[in-house]
Amino acid sequence: MKRKVFDLRPWPRVARHTQTVTHIPGYVIVDLTAHEVTRPLDVPFGERTVRILDHGFRWVRAHPTGTGEGALGDALTVQLNAAGQPEQLYVDIHAGEGVGEDGLPWTEDVYLDVIANWQPGWRVTETHIIDADELEEAVRAGQVSPTLAETAWAHARLVEEGLRAGTYAPLEVLRGYLEDPYT
Repeated sequence: MKRKVFDLRPWPRVARHTQTVTHIPGYVIVDLTAHEVTRPLDVPFGERTVRILDHGFRWVRAHPTGTGEGALGDALTVQLNAAGQPEQLYVDIHAGEGVGEDGLPWTEDVYLDVIANWQPGWRVTETHIIDADELEEAVRAGQVSPTLAETAWAHARLVEEGLRAGTYAPLEVLRGYLEDPYT
């Protein structure tokens, strides 16, 4: 596993940005607006390509603070275009999380991620589990146990189901933040 801190400020693709961190009950919200980027970022999504970073794009993460170290969980990031329309939902599956002394959230990444297409009305119409190859490599390298890998797959499938059913709790947290940001 690898520890990842969700802090996009040093990202070389982003030349000028603002980032805020807001603590709400049960979550840390990290909200980054990329005012100027050096290179846009396009990623595969099913059969098509989606732009998830360009000038004026915004990434907002709802990072839970209650699972702690060693507990399987997930954290949700929504990627919005310059007009504020969703381009993609991105869920990191992890085996532990917390908040550092600097107030920024971190995870023990287990490589699997779930991406989703988010439509008006907060409807998810398509999901994909990605980075299975990275998880397989981590198992081969002894960084992730086969049991943890199986558990991560099961958790990713539950996240997919929750997203499609509209019952995935972090989505409601982000909805509340984006419609009426906590201050």
